Amino acid sequence: MRAQPPLCYSQRVAYSSTIAPGQTLLLDADDTLWENNIYFERAIADFISYLDHQHHSHQEVREFLNDVERETVRERGYGLASFQHSLIVCFERLSNAPITPEKHERVVGFARSISRYEIQLLPGVSEVLPALASRHKLILMTKGNEFEQKDKLARSGLAHHFSAVEVPKEKDPDAYHFVRRKYDLDCHCTWMVGNSPKSDINPALAAGLHAVFIPHPHTWMLEHEAVEPAQNGQQLLQLESFRELGLRF
Repeated sequence: MRAQPPLCYSQRVAYSSTIAPGQTLLLDADDTLWENNIYFERAIADFISYLDHQHHSHQEVREFLNDVERETVRERGYGLASFQHSLIVCFERLSNAPITPEKHERVVGFARSISRYEIQLLPGVSEVLPALASRHKLILMTKGNEFEQKDKLARSGLAHHFSAVEVPKEKDPDAYHFVRRKYDLDCHCTWMVGNSPKSDINPALAAGLHAVFIPHPHTWMLEHEAVEPAQNGQQLLQLESFRELGLRF
């Protein structure tokens, strides 16, 4: 006798949603629930203006910084300390003279400025998340520095909507397999929701999960990547906003 598909996968409901209740939603945080990269972009713009390189354009400096950030991520991971390190390394490599204590403190200040911003939830999050939590199991899955990410979650006022929090150093297929095994998740009923093709969508699909892509206009360029197609038995949704997520789930 052929096994029946899980109810959460096959059932369809009438209340403005096309996906049945009882799903597990793995939710990204930065630039999915709240603004994040815009603050880094402001700091980078201030840094490039301060550097005021005589031979390289602002775009060339930015591309150089991107390369430094890739290098830093491989060596040190994510977070404000890593970003601060990248700015200092970029400044040192592009400057003709040694960096003075005064210049060092000024560069460090660009990174520190990011931590002073209040958490700004993206449109619809405060209204939609409670409704999603009433119908589905929510797990926050966001990469980065664990202390920083959990601090942002606490300051956001959203923590009570999540049954668990996972902060892997990298969101690759292995990380998704680990979370799936840890919480005994059914692939047919588990969705990754996020703004990054590189960290949220493609590796979740590669791990056999469904995915919901909600693009953000200021996604970090190191997270840019072509979105891979869903394979047989998988679903991939692209939505315009977090509000629309509440209508589909």
